[in-house]
Amino acid sequence: MSRSFRSQLAWRASLVMAAALLSISAVSVMALKALLDRRIDASVLNVASIQAASVTDEPSGAMHFHEWQLTPEEAVSVRDLIQYAQIWRADGVSLLRSQYMTSDLPLDAEALAEASDGDIVWTRASFEGVPVRVLYYPLDRFGALHERHVLQVAAPLRNRDQLVLRVTLFLAALTLVGVGATYAGAGWLAGRAMRPVHEVIDQAEDIRAGSLDRRIHAYADLKEYRRLVDVLNTMLARIQGAFEAQRNFTADASHELRSPLTAMRGELEIALRRERDPEEYRRVLESTLEEVVRLSRITEDLLILARSDAGALRGHPEPVDIGGAARSIVGRLARQASAKGVAVDLSVLGDVTAEVDPALVGQVVWNLVENALRFSASGTNVRVRVEAAPPDVRLVVDDDGPGFPPEEVDHVFDRFFRVDRARAHTGGIGLGLSIVKAVVEAHGGSVRAENRAGGGARVTVSFPKVHLFTGARGPVASD
Repeated sequence: MSRSFRSQLAWRASLVMAAALLSISAVSVMALKALLDRRIDASVLNVASIQAASVTDEPSGAMHFHEWQLTPEEAVSVRDLIQYAQIWRADGVSLLRSQYMTSDLPLDAEALAEASDGDIVWTRASFEGVPVRVLYYPLDRFGALHERHVLQVAAPLRNRDQLVLRVTLFLAALTLVGVGATYAGAGWLAGRAMRPVHEVIDQAEDIRAGSLDRRIHAYADLKEYRRLVDVLNTMLARIQGAFEAQRNFTADASHELRSPLTAMRGELEIALRRERDPEEYRRVLESTLEEVVRLSRITEDLLILARSDAGALRGHPEPVDIGGAARSIVGRLARQASAKGVAVDLSVLGDVTAEVDPALVGQVVWNLVENALRFSASGTNVRVRVEAAPPDVRLVVDDDGPGFPPEEVDHVFDRFFRVDRARAHTGGIGLGLSIVKAVVEAHGGSVRAENRAGGGARVTVSFPKVHLFTGARGPVASD
């Protein structure tokens, strides 16, 4: 089930706000209770001090409280403002209590004993259903007549508790309102923040295969979204480039495949128009076979490039003497070189063993040497050099042909690339160097094309000595 970023953000913001408000509320309530308790304690202690001094001021030891003279009705109306007072003897006998009290204050025997020993003791109790703060105040400091007397003063806590409750309820309501407002505000803010993303998505969804040249412009000028828009536009540019390359590749491949098929169809149709002698049929079959071989070679080349695009161009690496592989390929091309009147020179320098796929590396050497022969005139040389260049093995193929046009050197490894001037007459479909690049890069190596200072072309290939194959494992096409 999909989750909404907007609701998640709103909930998380609400939880954070709730935690903050609850923490503030708890601290506020505790601070309020502590402040009220300090004030009540100070008031009770003040009343106890005054009453203790006044109740013991008779030389005879007689005790009485100094209190307001109120009617019973007045006493009830100000009940919560009265500090209750009572005098106890150390053995728990009540000696005197406030005139507005109808019953004794609750007595804590342990607190009474401590106060009888001269300590001021604080406790809490309930009096007539009302919570009270109680102080036990020893009177022995006021003379021997009161040595075993303890003044008990109590103050009602109902107003204090009601005030704390009202503040707690107010803070709880404030927390609910704050959390609700935070949820609504965070949801609105998330919606506003996500609106540019939705607009970017809408523009991206409008881009189809036929409109890959379009780009996303929504909020590209905002710092927060510029990187997102740039990444998407860069990705669209890559997709457009890959799409156009694939379309061009398909068109070129279709054209190259159609040529031998058209030639074969023409030969066969001519042969079938009338009866012919065996020699003519043989000539047609040989011509058709040549086109079939050409078609097979094109198909194999296209399969290699397709595997390279899919990351599946992967062979079986093993230690291979690249010098020996080059010597074998040069031997197989000796008849073609002799027919063109071109000499092929091979030199091997140092330890040129590397972990490579022998079939794929053989195809690299074949394509480079064949390409050099194709563009070399009679009486010229093709030089093949294999040398150790730690940590690589380097293969260099030079020819004495017209070289690459300087403005097109960077494109010689493009698929179906053919020079239209000096090399146009040489044939070929423009896949040889593309395959060289694909195979070399699959081995983790590099390839470079350049013009020689004295004329002619040079292609340099570097293979790592150790196994560096990339891509998924797949079958290998050989030449």
